[in-house]
Amino acid sequence: MAALAPDGGRPRLRLVPDPPVAPARPLLGAVEVLPGQVRAALVDHSGKLLRRAAAGFDPAAREAAGVDAAVRQAALECFDGCELTGVGVAAAGLVDPERGTFIEVNDVPALRGYPVAEVLRRALGVPVYVEHRARLQVLGDRWFGVGRGLRSFASVSTGEVLGVGVFFGGELLAPHGGRSGAHMTVLAGGEPCTCGARGCWKTVATTRWLRRRAQAGGLGTGMTLEALVRRGDGTRPMVEEYADNLALGLVNIQQLFAPGLFVLHGEAVEGGEGFRARVEERLRRDSGWSTAAPPRVVLGEAGRPDDVALLGGAGLVLTHR
Repeated sequence: MAALAPDGGRPRLRLVPDPPVAPARPLLGAVEVLPGQVRAALVDHSGKLLRRAAAGFDPAAREAAGVDAAVRQAALECFDGCELTGVGVAAAGLVDPERGTFIEVNDVPALRGYPVAEVLRRALGVPVYVEHRARLQVLGDRWFGVGRGLRSFASVSTGEVLGVGVFFGGELLAPHGGRSGAHMTVLAGGEPCTCGARGCWKTVATTRWLRRRAQAGGLGTGMTLEALVRRGDGTRPMVEEYADNLALGLVNIQQLFAPGLFVLHGEAVEGGEGFRARVEERLRRDSGWSTAAPPRVVLGEAGRPDDVALLGGAGLVLTHR
């Protein structure tokens, strides 16, 4: 602000200091370990993904050297030069959250006993927290997605990895360390599963089943749900069967807990509105005897359908810190 000088000359300038700048908040790190791939994301406190990185490894290898290299590469590439509050790890398999280790991943022998938290702590020098993917996908929706402000809902991952996490009455029901529902029995005497049992939900409601069915129908290898939907009437029965198989497991969840709202992530998002409506129709039909309100099915955010577990990793850091 200018003030008149005592001698009537030019006004003097009063220098007003700039307001203090609040220090930047440390960012959140998230890592997801899947069969054959490690994904990492840098996340701010609003849930915005600022940077991504990924690295691959051979899921059939029995030694952990390839996993080690992929974990370090993805993490260092993504988090280099950043101040982190911590890192949350989403694991597609049974884990020990207290020790920060994998217990077992049926499709990846090298991950048995793998100390992922220790590896990342040594590489990054920050706290690392590990949880099962199904548990974290609920946190992703709860902190940053459709589940914000809700007391009860279920978050569903579809595609190569299948699982459900349940948030009910303000509490997370998915148990620590694992149990996503992928190995619940839905078909007595069904096909063998990688876990050694038969008729698991995983055997009929994952990308692996869909590709086999498409190949058996003369459609070649590598077909996706999105491609089958685009083909129209000729592949509609196959798409509807896939939706019905997905609904099989969700019916059990609705009958046990009645979360009311199911958020589909992953491959199901590619199926679009028709696929969503079919899942909801079968879910309502087969759980219609319940006294709870009819369940609803919604799709996760289009364009980034696989981010829910990474966002859950960031939410896990917030929960601990």
